[in-house]
Amino acid sequence: MYPHAARIYGDIIPRGEFIRSLVRQGTVSKDAAKRLQWFDYYKRCGNARKTCRYFGISAQTFYRWKNRFDPYDLTTLEEESRRPHTVRHPGTPVEMVERIRQLREQYPRWEKEKLAILLRREGLEISGSTVVRVMRRLRARGLLVEPENVRQAKLARKRRRKPRYAVRKPKDYQVEAPGDLVQVDTLQVRLCPNEVRFQFNARDMISRFDGLKVYKRQTSTAGADFLHYLRKKFPFPIKAIQIDGGSEFKDQFEEACRRRNYLLFELPPSSPKPNGRVERANRTHREEFYEVYDVDLNLEEHNRQLEEWAYTCNYIRPHQPLDYLTPNEYYRQWKQKQKTHVSLMS
Repeated sequence: MYPHAARIYGDIIPRGEFIRSLVRQGTVSKDAAKRLQWFDYYKRCGNARKTCRYFGISAQTFYRWKNRFDPYDLTTLEEESRRPHTVRHPGTPVEMVERIRQLREQYPRWEKEKLAILLRREGLEISGSTVVRVMRRLRARGLLVEPENVRQAKLARKRRRKPRYAVRKPKDYQVEAPGDLVQVDTLQVRLCPNEVRFQFNARDMISRFDGLKVYKRQTSTAGADFLHYLRKKFPFPIKAIQIDGGSEFKDQFEEACRRRNYLLFELPPSSPKPNGRVERANRTHREEFYEVYDVDLNLEEHNRQLEEWAYTCNYIRPHQPLDYLTPNEYYRQWKQKQKTHVSLMS
């Protein structure tokens, strides 16, 4: 072991379980956590070559990160942007770019050379390679519809009769208080081979407060009824709701959100991670309710059992992300802090 290793790092390198907790909390990325494990191992063995063999990395990689690593600042283990400080800007005139876009949409199957010839006829000197680069930039910005999507785009414009109430969640939308964002999803429940039901689940992002109700059909009417149920069950007002692109969250559901002035955010396709709170709740309900209790085949009795389970989740079950408080205890503490803050400000 190198004698200076302990002097440099001391006992301040966190160990495995703590590193995993940093990843769960979002303090560091998974890649940064791996690099942190390198230096944890290196601190214990004091041998750089052995560390490189153990983790299958090159000595050049290890020393590059070792020179950057500051134990008091874990962000030094994150990748830095390699984008150049100065980026070359396209020199093609705006008028020529617009004309290329118009010709490409008018003749979507014509290749670059044909379009270049048409432009030269109009007195615009340009090469085929420049036409390709311009079209690539237009596609990246979503300003050019590709030939294979022309027909689908036209059909979509015909079908689109009115704008959706649901929108993408703005990047600057702040989630700071209970009710600022409630995630909603559906869980398919098969009680027996011929009996399938659909459980609407809601979980508040801040307090982890749950709302549950089961229906025979997965429709927007059922979704609208579930909103009415949430309004009665949640102890705080709802400001915004986040959903996936399921059909049960359209039509009547959207109209119910609009009437109640709820903001409605829809996730991009195939993107369940932003709805991680309610996705985790789905797993909890499967493992701790449906795999443990005998669920009644009668729909009303099933919902009564869910009411008892929801009470358990909100008022009895400790939640690890809330420092083992229940959602109700967390919400009450949050309210008390808000009152104290207001009294100090006044």
